[in-house]
Amino acid sequence: RHAGARRPGPVTGMTLIHDRPAAVLDRVEPGHWEGDLIMGTANRTAIVTLVERTSRCTLLGHLPDGKHDSAAVRDAVITALGDLPPHLRLTLTWDQGKEMALHPQIAAGLGMTTVYFCDPRSPWQRPTNEHTNGLLRDYFPKGTDLSVHTADDIARVQAELNARPRRILGWESPAHRMAKLLAKPSVLRR
Repeated sequence: RHAGARRPGPVTGMTLIHDRPAAVLDRVEPGHWEGDLIMGTANRTAIVTLVERTSRCTLLGHLPDGKHDSAAVRDAVITALGDLPPHLRLTLTWDQGKEMALHPQIAAGLGMTTVYFCDPRSPWQRPTNEHTNGLLRDYFPKGTDLSVHTADDIARVQAELNARPRRILGWESPAHRMAKLLAKPSVLRR
């Protein structure tokens, strides 16, 4: 074990990914998010990453002073997703890190029924987020201090990443796909 390594924490009341609605797997219904932290030097600093499964739209959460405890992560996730309409924040899937100890507060704050958790050591259960975290390492290399990045720096990276056309989207950008989802009235609105 490494002294600064992330360790599983006391996350209670978890609903595992196997109980997640089948519609999430199909990538047809928008509003299903995957989340994680990208970690800095010695796991002392972090940035919240959230990716919507159908549009591949990425939202990044600034964690002031590099603090990434459960309260800071809760606030960053609620801030990042809070401005979206309810039909675009249906589920969130995360790993079992202790930063999600306040997951009931996140679900309540966003009007979701629950947060779903992957099996231990199973990052492939959040493939969209894992791929996006790899892309983000071009901007935030491993082994660097992530606390030096301001909220404006993180917003710039988020905008740049969302403006990149993706082959998986027929060469549309995630920003374009999300704009269409935001403009289109939906019968799913609550």
